Parts: sequence; C-alpha cells; structure tokens
Amino acid sequence: MRLPILASLTLCLSTPAFAAPTLADWQQTLDAARGQTVYWNAWGGDQRTNAFIEWVNSQTEQLYGVKVEQVKLTDTAEAVTRVISEKAAGETEQGSVDLIWINGPNFLAMKEQGLLHGPFVADLPNAKFLDLSATSPASVDFTTPVDGMESPWRLAKFVFSYDSARVSDLPETMAGFTDWAAAHPGRLTHPNPANFIGATFLKQALIELAPDAAALQLPVTDASFATQTAPLWAWYDALRPNLWRGGEAFPENESVQQQMLNDGEVDIAMAFDPASTAAAIAQGSLPETARVFTPKAGSIGNISFVAIPFNAAHKAGAQVVANFLLDPATQAHMQDITVLGSFSVLDPAKLDVPAQATFDALPTAPALPTLDSLGPTLLEPHASWMTKLTEAWAKRYTR
Repeated sequence: MRLPILASLTLCLSTPAFAAPTLADWQQTLDAARGQTVYWNAWGGDQRTNAFIEWVNSQTEQLYGVKVEQVKLTDTAEAVTRVISEKAAGETEQGSVDLIWINGPNFLAMKEQGLLHGPFVADLPNAKFLDLSATSPASVDFTTPVDGMESPWRLAKFVFSYDSARVSDLPETMAGFTDWAAAHPGRLTHPNPANFIGATFLKQALIELAPDAAALQLPVTDASFATQTAPLWAWYDALRPNLWRGGEAFPENESVQQQMLNDGEVDIAMAFDPASTAAAIAQGSLPETARVFTPKAGSIGNISFVAIPFNAAHKAGAQVVANFLLDPATQAHMQDITVLGSFSVLDPAKLDVPAQATFDALPTAPALPTLDSLGPTLLEPHASWMTKLTEAWAKRYTR
C-alpha cells in the first residue's frame, strides 16, 4: 500500500475542534466560484507537476466551472513580492495572485505581514479527511502554526538517488559524505543553496550535526546560529575540496543535477520527491538501475501547502481548487507514479473502504520506495534558519 501513515509524523493525535462546514455555505462558495479563473502561482520547474496542474484545470472547469491558470514561478518569493507590492499600492480586492504553492519562510513572511486570506481550511468539505490536530504535519509549516491559513496538498520528503550499477558504498550518515567524497573525488555535488534543494541539503546536514537539534525548532538568533552551525561549517570545509569542480561551481537546480547523474558526471543526485527517480526512469532520463536512499537517521519531510492572498480577486474559486486537491480521488490520482507519484496528505484512518482500495490499487515500480522504507521523517527547522543558513553559505563560499 502506498498511502503514507501521517500519524507517524504526528506529535498529537487529538481530534481538531472545528465545526464542519454546512452544505448551504459550501454551495454559496460553489455558486460564487463558477466562471472564475484562478491564477495559481506555483513553481514551474517540474514538468510532471505542471501537467498535474493542467489536469486540475480540466477537472475543476468541468465539475465546477472554475478554470485554473498556472503562473509558473522560478521562486515563490516572486508571488509574495507581488502581493506586498499590491498591498503597498492599495490594491486590496482585485489582486493578481489567487492561490500560491507555498512553504516555510514565504508562508511565515505572508502570515506575519497579514497578507493571507483566512482561516479557510476548516470551511473546506474535504478537510474531514485530514488530521488537523494542533501539531500534525497538516497544521504546522516549518514549526509555524498554519492556523487554517493554508491548505495541504502533497507530501514531500528529501531523498538521494544513485545508479546502483555504478555505486554500492553509499554514505549512511551526512557526516559520512566527507569520507565518501574523499574516496570518490569530483563525483558529488549539490544544487546551489539559493535553490530550495541545495538549501535542504545543508539543512539535512545541520540537523544531524548540530549540538542541539531542538534549538533548530526555535527562531534563529545570532548566538544560536553560531553555536549550532559551527560543526556544519567544519563538515562542509572538509567536504568542499572533493566536490565536483572543487566546490567552485554548482548545478542550478535538481533537474540539472539529475541530468548530471544520468550522464555519469556525478554519482549522487537529490530531490524532495521520493517518486522522482522512478518517474525519471519511466521517462528515460535515468537508467533502469537508478535507486533511492536516505540517511539511516531519516530525512527532512514536510507538506506542501496552498494559500490564498488577502486580496485575491477570486477567493471562492481558490477555495474550490484547494478543496478539489484534498478529494481522495484527486490525491490517489496524484500519488499514481505514472502521474506525479506524490504521497498523499490524507489521514488513512479517515478514508472509507473504496477510497482505501483506490490507493491500494496504484501501480508500483522497482525504484519507487514506500514511505516506511525511507526511515524517520525529520522536522524542518524554523523558517528563519533557512534564510540565515543560505546567506551565510553564500558569504563563506562564493566570490
């Protein structure tokens, strides 16, 4: 079965105290949404995700008369900046951004600046399939309480990929990457930390190497940053000389690094999608022998959310799309390896037998791991750590 057990990520299993939306209220939302075009601002760097969003458009238009137009971003901050600019210009009702695929620092920034519509998640009929207890993965974003201001839609987990025909002596820990790189000079790299995947590589190491990992769950201070990152920089200083091109250049993103793995230029790639390796094999962009691994202590995981800006012109349509993304049939379609392969955000205990059967019948592949096989899920640090970490890396290692 490919449906992950979200309870394994949950610190508290209490039932959320919110009133279920009435059918009359939701019908009003559906009526208001009909005829709207929802401008979904989402990272456009993955063709499978782009194709999935286009499928969402075809479905919501047919079912509800709501079109979805993807505004492809290279960085989520582009959409956040647009909303900030519109607020400064007094545009409080007809904003150009209706829905944002958002996480971490960008969500924190929008929440703190009052740039979000909501709370709205409890008003979605399909929220009944979620575990919305206070500290569940669907209720916390990089340690920041969601408070109903963004809705989950896909589960992500950081993984490494490799070609099993070429490599067998994989590092079991992040600390072990230094010895591995020394034994295989030039065969390891990572995306530039200005890219989310490159930053996650650093965070993955930081969680393992920090003297007090619990400190990473709190907002960063200069003192805590200096203390907790000292072992990380020592580790990276030892790693860097044996990286591809001596650590003087880095692939722009995970797609470029995956191509380098396929071309035999490096031996390890990385992604925030456990299904990406199996998908790449199916597309012919990785060899049949490519496989996935994670450090034995586990890897960073989080939920991707969608949020609605305070000034969205089509709030009703955006809520309809957010609700559609939580439909069990949608989540099963998205989890299909031939479609997207993203693990579902739904709580299996809340699904009926037919819905469970749909997930059980999904196709598998040799390179597609189960969530259990990926080991423990490590909590994301507080969003403020990512910003400071990438800035410090740039100052230390770029000219």
